[in-house]
Amino acid sequence: MSGPKGRVLICAGSDSGGGAGIQADIKAVTALGGFAMTAITALTAQNTLGVQGVMGVPADFIRLQIRLVMEDIGADALKTGMLADGATIEAVCDALAEYGPGIPLVADPVMVAKGGHPLLAPDAVATLTERLLPMAAVITPNIPEAETLSGLPIADLAGMHRAAEKLLGMGVQAVLLKGGHGTGAVVTDLLATPDGTEAFESPRIETRHTHGTGCTLASALACGLAQGMTLRDAVIRARGYVRAAMLAAPGFGAGHGPLGHGVTVDPKRIERLA
Repeated sequence: MSGPKGRVLICAGSDSGGGAGIQADIKAVTALGGFAMTAITALTAQNTLGVQGVMGVPADFIRLQIRLVMEDIGADALKTGMLADGATIEAVCDALAEYGPGIPLVADPVMVAKGGHPLLAPDAVATLTERLLPMAAVITPNIPEAETLSGLPIADLAGMHRAAEKLLGMGVQAVLLKGGHGTGAVVTDLLATPDGTEAFESPRIETRHTHGTGCTLASALACGLAQGMTLRDAVIRARGYVRAAMLAAPGFGAGHGPLGHGVTVDPKRIERLA
């Protein structure tokens, strides 16, 4: 029996409801055959109705988590999610630069929870832009996040193209700009690199079960890179996985429900191994 392929260290916040954050990250990487490790940056008290409390993790302890994982187990890809403030961003960037140089980083610039609760201090946006984004192999902003980072309004696909180009001009290596916050029957995501921009389209799924889609996509993408996939191929698989997980949502909660992260797990394969 072969074990997991692709080690992914995830630096992000915890979601007590299990739909987003570290919990979604671990589920996504595991479902795609990778091995997930974590450096938890914050604890949140939340459910599908929203975030009710946030407690940060001390910077020294964040660095300790990263150092111990990297010195012993190592990683083939890195992923960042919720980094609540400037001190946390600095701690994560310093530790990743010291213990994970050259390892591809997927940076999900998490700013606001699905229910509207802010997850990044406003004064930390500059630190995120200056420290984290240049380290990333690819960033995965949604439309509101891309507007904040680029300083440009995004009202349509043309606006997405302009924002992606602006972000590349700011020193970002690649941008996967997600179009889920847009309107219309088709969702368009843009993958922009110095070599050009490619659009990926899929029919919009009308559902309230969208909690954790951003975390899930970024971690699935990181898992692909950890497994040696090209960026484009990793994007295609990650998008397909998120879509399948949305269609397999278990229907839990009264608000923005979680995805069905175990959608790729084959019960028959498990039965054979039991």
